Amino acid sequence: MKKYSRLVNYYETDQMGIVHHSNYIRYFEEARLQWMDEIGLSYSGLEEKGVIIPVTFVDCHYKSPVRFGDTIYITVRMSKFDGLKMEFSYEVYDEKTGELRSTGKSGHCFLDKQMRPVLIRKKYPELYEIMLQALHEDGGTGRKGM
Repeated sequence: MKKYSRLVNYYETDQMGIVHHSNYIRYFEEARLQWMDEIGLSYSGLEEKGVIIPVTFVDCHYKSPVRFGDTIYITVRMSKFDGLKMEFSYEVYDEKTGELRSTGKSGHCFLDKQMRPVLIRKKYPELYEIMLQALHEDGGTGRKGM
């Protein structure tokens, strides 16, 4: 599990001074991209190899509002990986109080630039091993050899 911190910007809020619900999905993405960078698999590096990772679903549950000026941190962990698809789990916390503000999940798959599925284990075994190691470090589920 990794932790990503950020300050909430004014433009992310609505008229009530509360972060607009759509921004939580952006927070998840920011945390996921940092997570991938930290394990050595940047999105840009994967795209250079011809692999894209579209979102297949996203889910967010709002617990309490985040406001302009708050500093939040997002925990992200890979919860599932099978070499074709993966899922991440997220929790957004107030950095000052430690209060849980939201939880969420996102699903992704691996495609080539022609939008065809890519079996990472077969086409990029070195990437597969990095992802599998990260999955086990995060306590997620997956099957080796899929």
